[in-house]
Amino acid sequence: MEIVVSECKNGNARAQKQLFDCYAKLMMAVCVRYVRDWHIAEDLMLGGFQKFFSRIAVFEYSDERNLKAYIKKIMINECLMYLRSLKINYTRNELTADVPLDQESILDKLAADELFKLISELPDGYRTVFNLFVVEGLSHKEIASELSISEGTSKSQLNKAKKLLQQFVLKT
Repeated sequence: MEIVVSECKNGNARAQKQLFDCYAKLMMAVCVRYVRDWHIAEDLMLGGFQKFFSRIAVFEYSDERNLKAYIKKIMINECLMYLRSLKINYTRNELTADVPLDQESILDKLAADELFKLISELPDGYRTVFNLFVVEGLSHKEIASELSISEGTSKSQLNKAKKLLQQFVLKT
């Protein structure tokens, strides 16, 4: 992959297509985790690749893992910029989730695709914080900084997301 990246830096369209084909499906999955609408997620993914190729000259390839992480970070930032443009109110209670949180083991019993579907049904604020914390591994401090919210709001949104997911599971 190092040669492909090098060729991309030289403006080789064939190498760019090869890199895109290699990572497009994975990056589309990342975008869909944040943005429910498939067409918007696809636009964000394509914009993310455009941004990657426009900045590839400053990218230092060390291995395939850092390439994947770099592209993924661009995709997440594209999604977060889009979500910021929606002016999501993270402090508002988007839905009431009255299920006690002590039933966390329910989520462990779901297949990954079932859980993904349920996560995609969460309101934007809940889903965004859930993805950043659980999937991406960001701290509440990092999430607060990324979304311009307080750490307490991040924690609250995560808690509400978990409760609502449990409620979804109990209904299925």
